[in-house]
Amino acid sequence: MNPMNPKNLKNMLITGASRGIGAAIARAAGSAGYRVGVNYQRSEAAAQKVVADIHAAGGEAVALQADVSRLSEVVRLFSEMDRSLGTLDVLINNAGILASFRVDALDEEQLGAVFQANVFSSFYAAREAVRRMSTAHGGHGGSIVNLSSVASRMGGLSGGAAYAASKAAIDTFTLALAKEVGREGIRVNALRPGLISTEIHQVHGGLDRMHSMAAEVVPLGRAGAAEEVAQAALWLASDAASYVHGTVMDVAGGR
Repeated sequence: MNPMNPKNLKNMLITGASRGIGAAIARAAGSAGYRVGVNYQRSEAAAQKVVADIHAAGGEAVALQADVSRLSEVVRLFSEMDRSLGTLDVLINNAGILASFRVDALDEEQLGAVFQANVFSSFYAAREAVRRMSTAHGGHGGSIVNLSSVASRMGGLSGGAAYAASKAAIDTFTLALAKEVGREGIRVNALRPGLISTEIHQVHGGLDRMHSMAAEVVPLGRAGAAEEVAQAALWLASDAASYVHGTVMDVAGGR
């Protein structure tokens, strides 16, 4: 038995977990018995609130600061996760940003920021996770769940070409990584959320506009909740999904 983990609970690291879908996954994971690493970049108070909620519900969690768009910070993040909670079992690549700008108006800094946050971060975190989980590296296996978006197959909203393209990269990355590490004990899957009620939509006119749009275009007639995405993420990460691999699963109300 691991002396750092006397209950032998599984450890999950969630990037970008201080709010929105990441926070919902963290709280659900804590309730499900995971020991949770709650990564944040700037919002320390929000991350500590997620940790406090998990503790209040009887779970274990720690807040871990890092800008996951930078490889050196991802290396530090995983080292801190190792020291704080021990062996990694599940990585949720959730960190990312929404952006709204036309292609004919973009500049290098804008485009770079989107891909660094949405794509590079997932590559960097997956690198560190595979180095710990893979049986080829002496690990005991694990699960990686990447967060994509239905924008990857629909092109996104007006001004959302960069965001949509970055999420399409995550879809392909998921399939490619699954082929690389499936025989090394690691399952890799992705979720494609649709219109989910989180504050990320402020860049496209706010929640009221998003809910109005959802009522019109989503077959279920409503936006989704972050908690609904969280339950799908926990299922993909769990042994209940033991033969689900290389899959990109929509959580989009039929859209």
